[in-house]
Amino acid sequence: MFKVTPTPPNIGPVPHDASLDPKKLQEAADRALNFYLNPGAPKTQIPPRRHGNIFLIDPMVDDETLLVQACESLASACDMAGDIAGVLEGSQRSKMIGLQQVIMLSELAVNRVLDNHHLPG
Repeated sequence: MFKVTPTPPNIGPVPHDASLDPKKLQEAADRALNFYLNPGAPKTQIPPRRHGNIFLIDPMVDDETLLVQACESLASACDMAGDIAGVLEGSQRSKMIGLQQVIMLSELAVNRVLDNHHLPG
């Protein structure tokens, strides 16, 4: 019968350097494990998640400006969803068209608020 893998050669044990002290080798291994795994370190509790302030809206921005920005963002999202729906097929296309309609309805609602928004002066 043909053996697919060759038989490994018979070699002796791995040569050992007699100048290496087993005690020092053990200490070095322990230091490496303690450094990387740090088994004796006290376990610190993960701090609770704090809401970040990365993206802030200036409190001085008026409502009309915020509504205009929201309307433009929704219009852009609607266009992007329509473009993506154009390259999809089947149920994925239907889902993307549904998402596009939800975005469009939100845009219409923001536009209505803008139309109803009366500024003094």
